[in-house]
Amino acid sequence: MQQVQGRINVAPQQSAVMAHSTASWRAGLGAAALVIAGIFFVLYPWLRPFSDEVSLDGAAAFASDNWLIAHMLAMAGFTLLPVGVFSLYQSLRETVFERTAYWGLVLMQVAVGLTLPFYGGEAFGLHAIGQEALRQQSDALMGLSAVVRGGPGLILFLAALLLLGIASIFVAAVLWRAPTFSRWSGVPLALGLALFIPQFFASQPLRVAHGVLIAVGCTWIALEIWWHRAS
Repeated sequence: MQQVQGRINVAPQQSAVMAHSTASWRAGLGAAALVIAGIFFVLYPWLRPFSDEVSLDGAAAFASDNWLIAHMLAMAGFTLLPVGVFSLYQSLRETVFERTAYWGLVLMQVAVGLTLPFYGGEAFGLHAIGQEALRQQSDALMGLSAVVRGGPGLILFLAALLLLGIASIFVAAVLWRAPTFSRWSGVPLALGLALFIPQFFASQPLRVAHGVLIAVGCTWIALEIWWHRAS
């Protein structure tokens, strides 16, 4: 009888330990995803070739390996953002902040999904155009870049980036209000994502600086998630 009673008492303790271990693992995964995403957002403009994009020099930029690598890093960075926000949401479940965190997660997932098609065209479509222009040694094909970047795809992309900015505001708001997190920890990422559209008109150094801002924001939130896991 005492053995049965002992087993009954141990079972809840084991369940609690397993639950804490699972939550800790998920938090670590989310924190790592955010840090990696931040690094990718710095590497994206740093590796991306910049040129006039209408001449054969532009074709060489499109056709380069760095063009593909840079844009694939950007796509990976976007994809990893919701993984980190999911960990934040998990850490706030069954609190008064769960609803705000939930909508931040949902909006970010939708925004990232709508962002990726444009980046796919930018990476692979323009890469193919550049290769063919170099093969023909003619810049006549370079005008197709406007077709790849325009039309409904551009509208969808801009809407996605606006939605991404809104999602980051939800994330910043929940971090500001939750007493277990630093109030300012969500501000750099929200600012960086809000500036994503304007930074396209900036020079390469400014775009790299913008990537650094996003990386700082991602890393700060990652640290907050990690510290919250240990508390």
